[in-house]
Amino acid sequence: MASDGVKWDGLLKWSLAHSDGTNPPRNLSEEDRRWFMEAMQAQTVDVVKRMKEITLVMKTPDDVLEAQGVTPSDIQDMLEELQEHVESIDMANDLHSIGGLVPLLGYLKNSNAGIRAKAAEVVTTIVQNNPRSQQLVMEANGLEPLLSNFTSDPDVTVRTKSLGAISSLIRHNKPGIAAFRLANGYGALRDALGSENVRFQRKALNLIQYLLRENSSDCSIATELGYPRMMMHLASSEDSDVREAALGGLLELARDRTSGSNCVLAEEELKQVLQNRIEGINAMAPDDLGAAREERHLVDSLWNACYNEPSSLRDKGLVVLPGEDSPQPPPDVAGKLFEPPLRAWAAKPPSAENSDPEADKKKTTPLLLGPGPSGGNSDTQNNPST
Repeated sequence: MASDGVKWDGLLKWSLAHSDGTNPPRNLSEEDRRWFMEAMQAQTVDVVKRMKEITLVMKTPDDVLEAQGVTPSDIQDMLEELQEHVESIDMANDLHSIGGLVPLLGYLKNSNAGIRAKAAEVVTTIVQNNPRSQQLVMEANGLEPLLSNFTSDPDVTVRTKSLGAISSLIRHNKPGIAAFRLANGYGALRDALGSENVRFQRKALNLIQYLLRENSSDCSIATELGYPRMMMHLASSEDSDVREAALGGLLELARDRTSGSNCVLAEEELKQVLQNRIEGINAMAPDDLGAAREERHLVDSLWNACYNEPSSLRDKGLVVLPGEDSPQPPPDVAGKLFEPPLRAWAAKPPSAENSDPEADKKKTTPLLLGPGPSGGNSDTQNNPST
């Protein structure tokens, strides 16, 4: 907020002084009314206007921006602001109408890795649970640069963010899934499984599990590409989320009766992997057992699917712990009606305890092409983490 602008604390003090309950209500003077309206208008952001300004920057050639002192860090900050605006589905769809979608997709080819990664994050937010924007991105050939970055970008963060965007783009999107398959997407996912980056592995496994669940006929492709053995290896990962995702993918293959994966999964190697996980679960402390609920269920289900018998976890009462099958409280239906129209990861704001004062300060400084708002200072912006 600009230092010479209207202060929120001053507005609060004014409001409290005129509504503390000690005095009867009175009519505002024309001067007070004008001051109050100016204070509110000074803090109101015209989102569509702001998105148009950001679009203008995205359309400006890099050399022109550089000549005006705009840095890659500034661009990343601008994209972070845009991401906040398009958390609203209406604003996400409006981005195309104001001409901002195509230049945003152009940033996926930017020479700066941080900009490529941040652009992929914005695309993820735009298309998440949004069929209209999924269609618009597909029509703008947005899948092509995302696939290119996913498969061959030298920066693993860019590859991971691009995979996340692809996952959101093709989810519940049959044309997107078809295009992903034709572009050898399954082969790229196999390569991702061989990465040493845990987050990259996890995102690949989650997308694989979704694709196999939605298209059981693809189990044969997964088997031919060697997915079963790779997922058996990852089922022993030290990362619990990777283990769960790998076990989930193996379970989808085990449930398919046409791909020939059952022959692979019935081998002694898988039985040994599951035995090792059972021993690991047996040795867990009570708190760790509770956190491993999904893994316990997956191990037991996979054993049953492959060997037609329950695992030893069931005999020891470790599949369902005491209290886990107790009735759950009724869902908070009314509460959801009052939530802001944000989606997925944006639904819960960060806690005040974990807030970063420097990051908060950074977000109040908008980036414009040319003179900015009064009191703004783009030199104070920091380079956000990717």
